[in-house]
Amino acid sequence: MKYFIDSMALFATLQSGLGPRRRCLSARSRCPDGAAVNMTITRSSQNPIVTPGGEDWRKVATFNPGVIFDNGKYYLYERVAGSLRPFQTCIGLQVSEDGVHFELASAKPVWTGEMCGFSQGSVEDARVTKIDGKFLMVYAMQPYKFDCWPTGIAVPDYYPNHYPEWEETRTAPMITRSGIAESYDGIHFKQLCWTTPAEIDDRDNALFPEKLNGRYGLLRRPMQFVGPKYGAPSPGIWFSCSENLLKWCDPRLVAITEQPNWEGTKIGAAATPLKTDEGWLVLYHGVDANSIYRVGCMMLDLNDPTKVIGRTKNPIMEPTEYYEKYGLVIPNVVFPTANVIVGDEVWIYYGCCDTCIGLATVKLDELIRTTMNRK
Repeated sequence: MKYFIDSMALFATLQSGLGPRRRCLSARSRCPDGAAVNMTITRSSQNPIVTPGGEDWRKVATFNPGVIFDNGKYYLYERVAGSLRPFQTCIGLQVSEDGVHFELASAKPVWTGEMCGFSQGSVEDARVTKIDGKFLMVYAMQPYKFDCWPTGIAVPDYYPNHYPEWEETRTAPMITRSGIAESYDGIHFKQLCWTTPAEIDDRDNALFPEKLNGRYGLLRRPMQFVGPKYGAPSPGIWFSCSENLLKWCDPRLVAITEQPNWEGTKIGAAATPLKTDEGWLVLYHGVDANSIYRVGCMMLDLNDPTKVIGRTKNPIMEPTEYYEKYGLVIPNVVFPTANVIVGDEVWIYYGCCDTCIGLATVKLDELIRTTMNRK
């Protein structure tokens, strides 16, 4: 209970203005291997820009948002929870004129487990893009309830066993499947497809914002695709394509873990790929042996996104601020799930400790240069 009380004190401190509100953090600070990255990441002075509270279904946590700029507004699709036991999450919608100050746009969640056929399930980590006039929300889904017991040290303890649906349906506990929901107004969504098989734990799906050689493209992270058979020492990033968004080809390997000191446990696509003249710019998260989540960046070939043509050696973001190091659910997490190009900057929206949402900005040309120079 003490950990819960400390987490609530965190929000009181930040909202009173007494907490740390450092705006500019240079990525030239030392990385895990002692090297420096010549790029400046700027945290918003308003961080955390979205916090839990208000409606019962979002009173405990808000994190890992999908964000899209459309028709003069920023739409932020937040993953939210109203309790830890059960820890059943859904997707809410916030809207902003400036991309920093958001207001709840719907009194009810816009996407839930029930809407995709699993009334006891959780939908998670929306990544949103718009193709041919339709909002496409790629999301992760866990089919049944489970409890979350934060440890204050690393990943929480999750307890699904006393919810009988897992055993009754012979479903592997805590397995995650991914899918796509579609909408014409960004508010009312319906299920479109599943992007991954039910028997594989596969999340961190990110849809490319346009077709590639006439096909839709998708980044994935199948957890079981590890070992000599797959050419991956630990869970990595894979690519699938589709003619119609409904049926997806078998995945092809894109990237494996390379830097054990900060991404040795697993990596996964963070946000919708950004198209640049040099290639597809892809933020990704990396997890180390202590369950610290950091952020890297890679550049994929424009015509063949299975080819990595640039990649940062060191993380471009890591937990440094109070709200990135301490939270209700898990400590030491920066977890981007959205990026938007605004002028000459990339605005990075990220979950902090599965508790609240932050915003950081970086010059697009600096990010490209750092990625291509493998800093």
